[in-house]
Amino acid sequence: MPGWLPRAMVLALALYGCFQLGSWAFYQLVGLLTNVLIAFFLALAIEPAVSRMAVRGIRRGLATFLVFLAVLVFGAGFVVLLGSMLAGQIVDMVEEFPKYLDSVISWVNDTFHTELSRVEVQDSLLHSDWLQRYVQNSATGVLDVSTTVLGGLFRLLTIFLFSFYFAADGPRLRRALCSVLPPSRQTEVLRAWEIAVDKTGGYIYSRGLMALISGAAHYVLLVVLGVPYAPALAVWVGLVSQFIPTIGTYLAGALPMLIAFTVDPWYALWVLGFVVVYQQFENYVLQPKLTSKTVDIHPAVAFGSVVAGTALMGAVGALIAIPAVATLQAFLGAYVKRYDVTDDPRVHGGHRSHRGEPVLSRVLRTVRRRRRG
Repeated sequence: MPGWLPRAMVLALALYGCFQLGSWAFYQLVGLLTNVLIAFFLALAIEPAVSRMAVRGIRRGLATFLVFLAVLVFGAGFVVLLGSMLAGQIVDMVEEFPKYLDSVISWVNDTFHTELSRVEVQDSLLHSDWLQRYVQNSATGVLDVSTTVLGGLFRLLTIFLFSFYFAADGPRLRRALCSVLPPSRQTEVLRAWEIAVDKTGGYIYSRGLMALISGAAHYVLLVVLGVPYAPALAVWVGLVSQFIPTIGTYLAGALPMLIAFTVDPWYALWVLGFVVVYQQFENYVLQPKLTSKTVDIHPAVAFGSVVAGTALMGAVGALIAIPAVATLQAFLGAYVKRYDVTDDPRVHGGHRSHRGEPVLSRVLRTVRRRRRG
């Protein structure tokens, strides 16, 4: 046996053990790393507001606190308003449910020539096996729901704490990062940081603009249908559909459908159809154009980045994919050497013209064609 073989085997086993240990540690910390990544982009989003307040003489810690306080106050007020509205509508639905049930039973009797009654339907529902199983499963799942809610609150608190430190100690963090790099690398890091702030701000601006357009469109629909609380519902649709990835559209459309159902069941179908049509218009027309202008990336790249981000990191990846790709594209663009494009019609989608070509070249080309023929 060669003398180097035992040492090579020990080294290979050590490398394999380090790889397994690193994989285990990454798997255990992937949740924390995701929260830190979200907090970093959230800090980049509020960086312009904090910097403006700091320039005016307000300490960065206090400025960051004021920005977060404004966001929390707005969010809490919006949730309380929607909660009270939704509670009132649920009470109205419960009171009007017998009328809805009578109308449905009358339609079934007239259409299928049956003789159903509300008492029979209620008794069959109350004594059905699936309802009893549903109640039992709901009772046993209360603990799981409570655990999920507490976990979500803890994760939200973690994100806010990290984002607060990133925004409040931004200059200190940049100095600490640049202190371990040579001057040439320090310039690159600072430029990348500035680009990230600019692109993230542009992305938030585009999302806010799309939320405004979406809210206005749904407000017009709700007013035409005569659905109550149209302004609050329009704000709900605009914010939730734009700032909650993946499931935001369904959450945003469910509440207006529920309120519209209390007015007329057919209005709920109208709202559903409008939500589906508008979502397709937004995904394929509005969002790519706005994103390409505010974040300065091609619509196809924006769409592909969202798909890739969703595949890699789920809802979080869908939310941060566009600003991340825009930052990377702008940063790498500084290192790509560009040349003047030749004045060729094919560049603009046309065909090459032979006008202005020397006479000798045209004669030679004609001779070659005849020889081939």
